[in-house]
Amino acid sequence: MKIVYFAWLRERVGVPEEVIALPENVRTVGEVITHLSGLGENYAYAFERPSVIRAALDRKHVPLETPLGEARELALFPPMTGG
Repeated sequence: MKIVYFAWLRERVGVPEEVIALPENVRTVGEVITHLSGLGENYAYAFERPSVIRAALDRKHVPLETPLGEARELALFPPMTGG
């Protein structure tokens, strides 16, 4: 699956995007975040507070409990503010 990181997530992970082969037991957006947090210190730091992360599957914003289904891209965002 293609994973795209935005803002400080990109800075902490160290790459803007990557393609990752996910284990079969990873089936939801939240499970992807849990899996990513175990890939190294930079990932653990990026995802130390998973509840604040926002996600989009194939460019549609979704909650963390959303199943991945046949999605090709997962975008991960930190909390956003603005006006």
